[in-house]
Amino acid sequence: MQSITILGATGSIGVSTLDVIARHPDRYTVYALSAHSRVEELAAQCRQFRPKVAVVGSADAADQLAALLRAMNVETQVGWGEQALCDVAAGSETDAVMAAIVGAAGLAPTLAAARAGKKVMLANKEALVMSGQLFMDAVAESGATLLPIDSEHNAIFQCLPANYRRVPKAAGVTKILLTASGGPFLKRAVETLDTVTPAEACKHPKWSMGRKISVDSATMMNKGLEVIEAHWLFGAPAAQIEVVIHPQSVIHSMVSYADGSVIAELGNPDMRTPIANALAYPERIESGVAQLDLTQVGTLQFEQPDFNRFPCLALAYDALNAGGTAPALLNAANEVAVQAFLEERIGFRQIDRVIAGVMDSLPHGPASSIEAVMAQDAAARAAAERAIAALGHPLKAANA
Repeated sequence: MQSITILGATGSIGVSTLDVIARHPDRYTVYALSAHSRVEELAAQCRQFRPKVAVVGSADAADQLAALLRAMNVETQVGWGEQALCDVAAGSETDAVMAAIVGAAGLAPTLAAARAGKKVMLANKEALVMSGQLFMDAVAESGATLLPIDSEHNAIFQCLPANYRRVPKAAGVTKILLTASGGPFLKRAVETLDTVTPAEACKHPKWSMGRKISVDSATMMNKGLEVIEAHWLFGAPAAQIEVVIHPQSVIHSMVSYADGSVIAELGNPDMRTPIANALAYPERIESGVAQLDLTQVGTLQFEQPDFNRFPCLALAYDALNAGGTAPALLNAANEVAVQAFLEERIGFRQIDRVIAGVMDSLPHGPASSIEAVMAQDAAARAAAERAIAALGHPLKAANA
């Protein structure tokens, strides 16, 4: 029986993880659940899964949750804040941690789980984007098991040899091929992207995701962050990581080998597949996902990404090649710019301009400590806010 902690339980990954766990009560028990502010949803999850601990983002949220749990006669302990997240991630009663908190907020507890030698199921790509070397060093030193949850990285993990040790040449790996749907604006005229609304950007053609990740998919920053994540997970340089647009989202990623073989992982677009793979690894369990019927799919299409349409993808490659804290600058500026777009303070095509401006204006250094990374994160957020304040929303200006 594995005891699971889910960081970000009320998000799409957390909900899907609980769905898989509920299908296997003989294999998994829930030790802790966390949510930032969705108190009612978290209380309902606690009522169903009876975790020992639940963690929220603030003292007020903790008071609200505690009251709801008392009314439900649920004895789950309530904590709040970053230290409480780190405690449940590293605690002795936790066997495995689903790291699904979106953004930089998930870095500290995910790193705590790695340092404690847990089985870390990584859905929080920012842990590697911001502090890749620190994170991989923690995994190596503690003996933690690191299993990727992003559908693309889980696909690559499945396509690599079982004894792969992050050395592509030794395994005959010539290229890692990350597939991308292309998002909702793959065929939309580039000159009209200035008028994109948040509702349009959040309407993904294949995946059901949160608002921030949906915007990242529309700009393809999500894929850029995945390129950086793939570098750390699999030890491949930027030149060996290629993005391929595949609108059907049936092939989740591929690995190309020296003998000319290309091995791919296919399946219906449902995050319960990689979640089940990680929960049960190296076994296979039922996930609730329908079997893929290729006769119904019919056609699989592929094309190269257009960096003019998706400048955020090019910025991510630039950050990976620059190294050090450059990816942390990229990630922080993107988080601020996307939030500003969702709040209709800037236009869609101003997201990449804010990020580029931050990366050009701030020097980056070595990512030698978590403190250095977080200092750069804070500096990038402040610079991004200044850049946003200096911009005018093009759609609002046109309608004024």
